[in-house]
Amino acid sequence: MYYLYVMEALINLILQFGDLNKQQIEFLLSKVEILEFKKHDYLSEAGKVPRYVAFVLEGVFRFCYYNNKSEEVTNYFVDEGNFVVDNEKFESQIAASEYVQAVTDCKVLVFNKKDWDDISNTIVGWEMMKAKMVKKCLTLAMERRSPLVSEDATTRYLSFIEAFPNLINRIPLSYVASYLGVTQQSLSRIRRNIR
Repeated sequence: MYYLYVMEALINLILQFGDLNKQQIEFLLSKVEILEFKKHDYLSEAGKVPRYVAFVLEGVFRFCYYNNKSEEVTNYFVDEGNFVVDNEKFESQIAASEYVQAVTDCKVLVFNKKDWDDISNTIVGWEMMKAKMVKKCLTLAMERRSPLVSEDATTRYLSFIEAFPNLINRIPLSYVASYLGVTQQSLSRIRRNIR
């Protein structure tokens, strides 16, 4: 039952970007596997070629990297019902410059590169659907990131809560602080002042 439910979540998302018939859906689902990642595991690592396109069923991932001062910087979060992939590096099969790390225990549906390419080569119109999915993910990322550039720390925090309403109690505050570009102490102060 759970298996059907999770497959349905994936298919419902994909069908927002185009139409697939029953055979195409069955073919697509024949290419997917379920993987679990423990908290702190990496879906993809800097310096290595990303292996999967993943659809998040349960849990939260973050994109992060190390800056020139060797400080860890959280760049983005991805939660349930979304794809998580370093798409450009995955498609080109070149080494990633960021880490994609599980912030919580995670369950994902994954496609490896060979199967992802098989889908492209078999399903007519898949490339167009894929392009629309990538565009939506990038647009969403830009919408969630852009307020962080010009606003003060308190407004950035409020924007974060608006963009990721389900995350604030699920992820370490150190990651939130890093994402917002503030120290953990500043974030604690901001949170106290808001209450």
